[in-house]
Amino acid sequence: MRYYPAALALSLLAGVTASVGSAKSADSLDPRAEILLTVGRQYLAQGWVGEATDQFEAALAIAPGYVGTYIALAEAARKDGLQGKALHYYRVALNRDPNNLLAIAGEGAALVEKGAVEKARRNLTRLEGLCGSRCSETQSLATVIARGPEPKVMSAEATRSEPAVEAN
Repeated sequence: MRYYPAALALSLLAGVTASVGSAKSADSLDPRAEILLTVGRQYLAQGWVGEATDQFEAALAIAPGYVGTYIALAEAARKDGLQGKALHYYRVALNRDPNNLLAIAGEGAALVEKGAVEKARRNLTRLEGLCGSRCSETQSLATVIARGPEPKVMSAEATRSEPAVEAN
């Protein structure tokens, strides 16, 4: 019983120290991950989607909880024509930060690209509720919805049939 107050004080001190140490600010990002994201965005702007994805995945390995990395991966996937993969990354970002405007707008744009315009309109309504109709994310998603999904274009080589050989 005489050690009870000392043990209680030590356990409280350990608990507070552990919680302060693990409660990093969400705004602070490892400088290595920040450099990788910057380089990846430059690659993506130049059209080098594979190289950009490599940079983003490396940044994700360094800072696995950073929402901006998931959004960057989703943008790369959309640019590569992989809307399903982009939707996955946007949803991971939204699970971590449900009111992230970039993730909501990006998910809506990916949904339009897949042809799910009605679901994209729900994202637009959500954006209007969060930031109004004048914010850039709302306006960009409204533009994408107004443009509609891209028609599927098939090349002539894709539809060429093999000649049929018939026996006489």
